Amino acid sequence: MNVGMLWFDNDPKSELTLKVERAATYYLNKYGKSPTVCFVHPSMLGAKVSESEDAAEIKAGGIEVRPASTVLPNHFWIGVNGVNVS
Repeated sequence: MNVGMLWFDNDPKSELTLKVERAATYYLNKYGKSPTVCFVHPSMLGAKVSESEDAAEIKAGGIEVRPASTVLPNHFWIGVNGVNVS
């Protein structure tokens, strides 16, 4: 994903899946397209997942959730996989 939307959510009472779904709803309303992938800091996925592992199996409302150490904790880089800007 080369283009996406950065979303911040530090609500300690909400689960990761709910946070991703909130970001996805906003993305859909703003851009008119449903996101397919969301990158989060590895610490948000727990100790069971690292960047070297295939995290494509983690889903939140049909959106792939992948670890990326370049994304800060409590931030979500969400968008459509495979979209390029020329």
